[in-house]
Amino acid sequence: MANIKSQKKRILTNAKRAERNKAVKSELKTRVKSATRSVGTETQDDDVKAAIKRLDKAAAKGVIHPNQAARRKSRLMAKANSAAS
Repeated sequence: MANIKSQKKRILTNAKRAERNKAVKSELKTRVKSATRSVGTETQDDDVKAAIKRLDKAAAKGVIHPNQAARRKSRLMAKANSAAS
C-alpha cells in the first residue's frame, strides 16, 4: 500500500475509472452482439444504430481507441449491408 497521500487518491480514482470502463465495455459487447444477431430482422436498423451510438460514445470518452470504434462500426455495417442485399 502506498504511503503518499496523492498516490492513495490515485489508487481510488483508478479503481473508479476501471469499474466505469468495464461497465461501458460490457455494454458495448452486448449492443454489438444484439445488433449482429438482429441482422436480417425487422429490428436490425434500431439495434445497429444503438450499437454505433455506444461505440461513438465510448471512443469520445476514451474507453476505446477511435480507430477501434471505426473498425468495429465498419465490420458491423458490412454485416448489416450484406444481409440487406
